[in-house]
Amino acid sequence: MTKKTNRAISQAKQLEAISRVSKTITSNLYLEDILKLIVTVSAEIMNSKICSLSLVDEKAGTLVLKATQSMSEAYNKKAPLRIGEGIAGKVALENKPMVVYGISKEPEYKYKDIAKKEGLRSLLSVPLSVKGRVIGVLNNYTSRPHKFTKQEIDVLTSVSNQAAIVIENAELMVKTRVIQEELETRKSVEKAKGILMKEQGLSEEEAFKKIQRQSMDTRRSMRDIAEAILLIDTMKKK
Repeated sequence: MTKKTNRAISQAKQLEAISRVSKTITSNLYLEDILKLIVTVSAEIMNSKICSLSLVDEKAGTLVLKATQSMSEAYNKKAPLRIGEGIAGKVALENKPMVVYGISKEPEYKYKDIAKKEGLRSLLSVPLSVKGRVIGVLNNYTSRPHKFTKQEIDVLTSVSNQAAIVIENAELMVKTRVIQEELETRKSVEKAKGILMKEQGLSEEEAFKKIQRQSMDTRRSMRDIAEAILLIDTMKKK
């Protein structure tokens, strides 16, 4: 098989992977499902032993494992890395790919015991970056010593760049939904407070505490309690 044919196959795989990841931008998939798809696609095109995706926890300053197609309990439960620590932590800090040919001999690799147990030999680690900001790291491990080519690095980098946009988009959507939910809850509670203040002669603080107490007693959200009060008030007026 010629180099030209090999290159064509790599480009086809790259386009297919980017296409599959890109489609999730407008999908209704939850973030967890999106992350699983990304590691599955990456493992397929790179023929990986293990592919994993970790996201940056900005408050803790760590990389936290969020998705992998690995069945290894030891790998899946490994402790988070600090930013700048180990290979993935360094990738997150420097925002550039890193290649490790022999994991067992790499001083900066932190999980040699797990790598030995799972038969992991080489590693390609690339950042998930959006507008120059690293939000995570994508790791691909091989079961045999492997020298990653520039083309392979480019393919995984392209996938990771697209994946980063998808993840950022999903997180923004979640935040937007949370904010909308909070606003709707606040509106309902404010209206319910007004009804209680008018009907029962309560102060604003007393009305709020009554809704809060009912929420705790019934183990229902304050929005549910507020909307029940609004519904009763509407029925009274009919």
